[in-house]
Amino acid sequence: MMNRRNLLSALAAGPVCAALPARAQSDTRILFGYTAVSDFASVFVAAEEGYFKKRHLDVELKFIPLNSTIPAALQSDSLQIGGPTPSVFLQAVDGGLDLVLVAGGGLTSKTLTGFGLVARPGSGIRGPQDCVGKKIGVPGLGAFLHVTFRAWLKGQGVDYRQVNFVEAAFPQHGDLLRGGSIDAVVTADPFMSRITESGAGYVASYYSTFLPEGNHTIVHAAKREWVAKNPVAARGFREAVQEAAAFMVEPKNAAKVRASIGKYIKLPPEVLAKVQISPPGPLVTDRQLTYWVGLMKDQEMLKTSIDVAKLVVR
Repeated sequence: MMNRRNLLSALAAGPVCAALPARAQSDTRILFGYTAVSDFASVFVAAEEGYFKKRHLDVELKFIPLNSTIPAALQSDSLQIGGPTPSVFLQAVDGGLDLVLVAGGGLTSKTLTGFGLVARPGSGIRGPQDCVGKKIGVPGLGAFLHVTFRAWLKGQGVDYRQVNFVEAAFPQHGDLLRGGSIDAVVTADPFMSRITESGAGYVASYYSTFLPEGNHTIVHAAKREWVAKNPVAARGFREAVQEAAAFMVEPKNAAKVRASIGKYIKLPPEVLAKVQISPPGPLVTDRQLTYWVGLMKDQEMLKTSIDVAKLVVR
């Protein structure tokens, strides 16, 4: 994993740190859709530090309960840019939606234990084999946590088809466990910490540590048609997120970064202080998308051959 100095150098090498803000005739309005995870931190920071505004972008952030609904919102023009997980994005493309990526959000890291499998007391779930026959909630069928958890089960010799997965938004996870309607959830902070601290569940596995370093947990997508009509705005959005990423890796800015996260995912100070923040990855590469294509093909989630080189706005 890159150390802080190298990461800062890489981020600062982007055009944002040397170029003047992108010019436009007037501010371009962008409704951006996000879910309640810290992987959107670079967008939150860009909004709070004025990086969008200085590029003549009027960006409004809209909370979306289920990540899997973001592509449909993009297609219907309810959103101009949104943050699906890579698997949700690729499934949408596989299904015929003409979407492209303008930027990236958080990255995987083996140091992160901010998401995992949380089981209710009495469920008997302690390891992967115990998940067989159980009902497990995920915050989006086909989204990041669902796909990576199934990959982990398969790697542990468990047939994930023998697990009953149900879709449940993050804020519902604690109540579903307390009510006993599900046996476990694949969840993330701050919801995971709230569940464990309340006694509604316990961490059965920080399965996420099996993931390789440096692959996106969130990508920022738009309709290809919108990008073609608004190339300056698309570039400005990417440059603003790059500038925010460079801001994030400076230790002196840590308090401001957490304050930005807390504003948009409504965290109290005591919870905000404990949240792990994913490394920022403002640019998406073909290699990163190829990793996800391989993972999804292994789970028979894709029906077509996807050319990842055509999916990233350069």
